[in-house]
Amino acid sequence: MHKLVYCRQIKTMLSLSAFLVLSILIFSLGIFLVLSRRNAIMALMGVELILNAANINFVAFAQYDKIDLDGQMAALFVMVLAAAEVAVALAIILQVYRRYGNIDLGIISKLKG
Repeated sequence: MHKLVYCRQIKTMLSLSAFLVLSILIFSLGIFLVLSRRNAIMALMGVELILNAANINFVAFAQYDKIDLDGQMAALFVMVLAAAEVAVALAIILQVYRRYGNIDLGIISKLKG
């Protein structure tokens, strides 16, 4: 019972701006990883961070909408898409590694057409 009261106290202390600041930080880190890293796995991790930042926004805004669960449904949809995206991207990365022996995005960008 004590933990339930503790969770309620934390919920009332956090405002929407706290969730938005967290989302901005995660989104910025994701953009940095996508733009600065040459490794395909790190770029993929950056994309996942961007999607997680969007999920935080969906759920944070849905917390203030007491009638509908649109934010939670959108976050669930984004998680399903992210899982499918990871599966396809990892399959592509594995095939590129088998062919070229490297997953550096600079080398891969010079593919023959």
